[in-house]
Amino acid sequence: MTKIACVFVLASACLGAAYGQDKKSAYTVAADAVKQAEHDWVDAGKAGDADKLGALLADDWVGLGPDGSSRTKKEALADVKSGAQKLESFEFGPMHVKVLGNVAIVQGSDTEKSSMKGKDTSGKWVWMDVFVKTGDKWVAVRSQSAMAPK
Repeated sequence: MTKIACVFVLASACLGAAYGQDKKSAYTVAADAVKQAEHDWVDAGKAGDADKLGALLADDWVGLGPDGSSRTKKEALADVKSGAQKLESFEFGPMHVKVLGNVAIVQGSDTEKSSMKGKDTSGKWVWMDVFVKTGDKWVAVRSQSAMAPK
């Protein structure tokens, strides 16, 4: 009888461990979704797709630039639509996500070839985006960027 009990316990432990490896934690699922939103943001920028970008930004989104100036969603989308903001290439550096319930903070870096209103803005950048989950979707509510130190 003890052999049967040992086999049952061992089988349960193995199945439990295997089952646990297949399930992602809610934290990991949220972090992955926010990282995907960052990638979608870059894809929209490279494609000049203001509609796709608009879906990723909350209506009250505000971004702070390296000079301290701020841009609203409306201004950012107008720059993309008009071609004033161009993103030719973009390579992500490290990206770190902290999920706090329905809020996620992303800190990251990138190396890009870009321009804004004819001025070259290419280089290495560091940035932080704050996302909020609304329904089943993550949208950016605040952003800040700066040129990375050399």
